[in-house]
Amino acid sequence: MPILFYIAAVVAILAGLNVILQRTPVYSALSLIVVLGALAIVYLLLGAEFMAVIQVIVYAGAIMVLFVFVIMLLNAGHEGPGQRSKLAHWLGVPLVLAFLLEMLAVIWKQFPAASTPSPAPMDGSAAAVGNLLFKGYVLPFEVTSVLILVAVLGAVVLAKKEF
Repeated sequence: MPILFYIAAVVAILAGLNVILQRTPVYSALSLIVVLGALAIVYLLLGAEFMAVIQVIVYAGAIMVLFVFVIMLLNAGHEGPGQRSKLAHWLGVPLVLAFLLEMLAVIWKQFPAASTPSPAPMDGSAAAVGNLLFKGYVLPFEVTSVLILVAVLGAVVLAKKEF
């Protein structure tokens, strides 16, 4: 099963790069659906079945339908090349390399050389996640739903044609 984990991880990384590199917003959104599907497979392989199902239903399903709807509503077309600043040209590569080195250092610190005891397994059942979500994290949950609603309403206002 580790090979399936690595395949899903590579697919997620490549599709994530495709999200950034695509010039058409619809293709970028479709690549994001592939990323979310690959992450669902990773969650499934890690034993978090509830998170895998939520990843597919909520994110790859509902949220991405909203994204595609907003993209279609705004009638976003093919992105043309823009003018790049000379500062971005000269600082881009060194900053990306510094970012990658920092990420490597953070990942390296997560795996110490000495063996440490593994943490206690968490309860990943639907009841445990529901209790945690609607008791401990109800405010961030509701704020997120309001932010999504405001984003969709903002897209509708921006796309409204003057008659």
